[in-house]
Amino acid sequence: MRVSGVHKSYGARRVLRGVSLALGPGTLAGVVGENGAGKTTLLRILCGQTAADSGAVEHRGRLGYCPQETVLNDFLTVEQHLRYFQVAYGLSSMRRAEELMEELHFSGYRQSRVAVLSGGTRQKLNLTLALMHDPQVLLLDEPYQGFDWETYLRFWSVAGRLRDRGCCVLVVSHLAWDADRLDALYRLHDGVAAPWRPGRGG
Repeated sequence: MRVSGVHKSYGARRVLRGVSLALGPGTLAGVVGENGAGKTTLLRILCGQTAADSGAVEHRGRLGYCPQETVLNDFLTVEQHLRYFQVAYGLSSMRRAEELMEELHFSGYRQSRVAVLSGGTRQKLNLTLALMHDPQVLLLDEPYQGFDWETYLRFWSVAGRLRDRGCCVLVVSHLAWDADRLDALYRLHDGVAAPWRPGRGG
């Protein structure tokens, strides 16, 4: 994925002021920044939900996007969500979704309505829906929100295997606790993303 000089303003407020970065296949990268820094705006531009004022975004292969707010219907079951996305993605089977459900330990909720799920289990389903078509570029906005420690570790295990299979994974968070797990880390500040390591240069 290549991002070149992306700008975005809302009225007089300049949110992004020329964001540029390049991520190759098999890269696990992160973008961190304070609340309001423009992280979600950047992700929405990267996935095509929001148009940039200027600049370019290129990515190759299937795209997966896991937004911070779950894309779920309280009245549908987990199974119904999976079937809906299977049709939307044009998948012949749900093998990959079933693997992810086993790995994230929520297969037992398959017939449960989303309304009765905990926040962590809803996020597991949200992540599974973003991954079930085996994307080559994966964009994750605060993906482990609501996870307990065990599921949090499973998430990083899944992310590491995706990288090993050649997927380009971009994780966006307001915290930099996971810097050692990443191949590249960028800090979004004053509308620009710069390579960064915690404790070096603020």
